[in-house]
Amino acid sequence: MSNPSPLSNESIAPSNHEATPRREYYDRFVRSLKGPVQFLSFWAAIALPFMYIPLLVQGLGDTTVIVTFVTLLAANVLALYVGHGYDG
Repeated sequence: MSNPSPLSNESIAPSNHEATPRREYYDRFVRSLKGPVQFLSFWAAIALPFMYIPLLVQGLGDTTVIVTFVTLLAANVLALYVGHGYDG
């Protein structure tokens, strides 16, 4: 048989009294940003393809134009992904 410990298990367990309100605050903050971020991403995904037109008219012969085009394309894909859940 083992001797009972003078400390209860409750005194050994880590205290989460401060972590819970911080986590709730963080979750509320993230939820409050979700709507505006989806709104901006949705409309950015609609507007970004219009930026392709001058690049395509100019031609993709220059390296900086190609990099700009690929960057815009990546930004558009990201905006589509983030803004796909917006209900408008």
